[in-house]
Amino acid sequence: METAKIRIEGMESQEEIQLILQKINALPGISGLNIDASEQQVDFSYDPSIVNIQDVIRSISETGMKASVIRSKSKFSSWWKEKQQLALVACGVTTLATFLLGLTIVPQNYTFVGYILAVLVGVYYPAKKALIALRNLTATIHLLMLIGSVGALVLGMWAEAAILIFVYSLGDVLESYAVDKARGAIRSLMNLAPKQALVRKDGKEIMLSVDEINVGDSVIVKAGERIPVDGTVQTGSSFVDQSTVTGESFPVTKNVGDMVFAGTINQKSFLEVRVDKPASETMLSKIIYSVEEAQAKKISFQRFSDKFSNAYTPAMFVLGIAIAVIPPLLFGAEWMPFILRGLVVFVVSCSCGLALSVPVAVVAAMANAARKGVVFKGGAYFEATKKVKVIAFDKTGTLTIGRPEVTDVISFDEHSKAELLTLASSIECRSGHPLANAIVRKAKESNISIEANLEEFADVTGKGVKAKINGQQCFAGSARFLQENEISTHEQQDQIADLENQGKTTILVGQSGKLLGILAIADALRPGAKETLNIIREQGTRTVMLTGDNERCAKAIASQAGVDEYYAQLLPEDKVRVVKELKEKYGSVAMVGDGVNDAPAMAMSNVGVAMGAAGTDVAIEAGDIVLMSDDLSKINYVRELSRKTVNIIKQNIAVSLINIAFMVAAALLGYLGLVSGLLLNEISALAVIGNALRLLTTRNRFDSAHGKRSDAL
Repeated sequence: METAKIRIEGMESQEEIQLILQKINALPGISGLNIDASEQQVDFSYDPSIVNIQDVIRSISETGMKASVIRSKSKFSSWWKEKQQLALVACGVTTLATFLLGLTIVPQNYTFVGYILAVLVGVYYPAKKALIALRNLTATIHLLMLIGSVGALVLGMWAEAAILIFVYSLGDVLESYAVDKARGAIRSLMNLAPKQALVRKDGKEIMLSVDEINVGDSVIVKAGERIPVDGTVQTGSSFVDQSTVTGESFPVTKNVGDMVFAGTINQKSFLEVRVDKPASETMLSKIIYSVEEAQAKKISFQRFSDKFSNAYTPAMFVLGIAIAVIPPLLFGAEWMPFILRGLVVFVVSCSCGLALSVPVAVVAAMANAARKGVVFKGGAYFEATKKVKVIAFDKTGTLTIGRPEVTDVISFDEHSKAELLTLASSIECRSGHPLANAIVRKAKESNISIEANLEEFADVTGKGVKAKINGQQCFAGSARFLQENEISTHEQQDQIADLENQGKTTILVGQSGKLLGILAIADALRPGAKETLNIIREQGTRTVMLTGDNERCAKAIASQAGVDEYYAQLLPEDKVRVVKELKEKYGSVAMVGDGVNDAPAMAMSNVGVAMGAAGTDVAIEAGDIVLMSDDLSKINYVRELSRKTVNIIKQNIAVSLINIAFMVAAALLGYLGLVSGLLLNEISALAVIGNALRLLTTRNRFDSAHGKRSDAL
């Protein structure tokens, strides 16, 4: 047994608590359920071999309330264990302490000792970068900073040198938080496929590495195991969950002659599979290749200040030397005043404001997003999100909850809905099919007792189930299955067709030659999905749905959600192709998904958005932005935050450039000294930092509970 803790937004009244209890208790493998209404939290234990966290999340989502896993906090390294941060803090504290001592008991003549100590403590990391630039004969801001600091020390300006080093060290530390983390998407994908498989050779069963398996070999896959190869079923019949590859809502029946994929899960019974492709050419391998290819083509975020410095920094380097050397050599001017002007050019051209324009804004925006359950994996994605013209959504688990649910209970003649549900759940309780599980869950949620005294139970693969209850023959399954058992469904054909046109799967229930009723089952639209898409369209962005489901089901969900267009029956490689076509047609594209089959399309898109709680590990790793609470309305918040972040970055860069132009011109004309130049530089930096920190207080303009605008803003 494992334990979990879930936060539920909107769980306040006793009725809502009872509804949550019914939903969770209806799931198998759950125990030790404890609800804390004051904290809106649920604690429970579960058997991971029977049920998983995603099942609980989806079950709660069916109530319209939002559920998210309360994850254990990551262990971050303490700042005093990070050498660069320790040096930064020591430099700042020493500089401040020396300044304060100079105002009190220590004579000004002796404060230089403290400032030199601060320089020695803080200069290592920026000097290291400057020396690398010098060895490569490349003029960088770090090199200009080091020359300016050394010049300040030579001229006896100890405090200015220490402050300059501290500010630039601070900029480096802040910038490090905006660097993208290395992502393990490829490793997560590769772990989906078993490394070994049970192979039948020469009448014996032997365990081999998948790399040693040849095309034409027979692989044995037991119930509950992942299929290790792409191949064709030779023996057996089972349900296979292939959502990792095709994205289909429900497990698919696999009989002799059907194709199966590596990484998919055999759910019910024994299968023997003939290998059709080597391990390097499986569908899963193609997905891995697609992710690698797409990530390799993705353009990394290049800060404007870095682009600007490619031309600006060498120019300032040359200008500083020229103003220090040319007037004395060619015009007989005094050396010291022009050397000072050259140093001032070095100092003021090292714009702290320009260096901090991007990283501080990015860090502030990322902190704001994290508090609201959204994780950005780098500053690049604020800019990319602002440019998005089309948002493509996966269907199953993204626009929909991702689990079949009984939506309609239609009884005929004198039979009640409760009687129909009792009979259906009693027959289906022994079946392992996901549709059967949905019926049994519905019965439990409705407090209906299930008849356990079954006789002659039979599960007819692909058709339905039958059994004797109290001596009467009962059936549950497709219309064709009941007709084969001499139960007429002719009068209900229009009603069945209408339900199926809505994207629902129909289960007909019969007893003793008579049709008793119909159960309709569907994957329900996620709460708030329609409202979120409405807001996206109002803002002029196109919405598209991509799914591996059939055309009928896709059309029904697309109509309910209100997307502008949809594409059905897509394999992972097809989703990548569609995303490419959307990029060519409309421009920048965002892809929102939750499954492994979405990873290549997410990587190919300009911005990949992963549904965190219900998504697979690889989707979260491949995503550039993760919605930890699976709340689709957060997409609108993400776009709003991205727009504000980019605007603030542009403002900061503009202010910094204007300040640089003014300071360099003043330094060249001799109207600016090291002290005044450094002071203006720091004022510019503080203005930039203050403007960027406004992003910490940016509020969500959209109601997370319903995906609507908040009147409070």
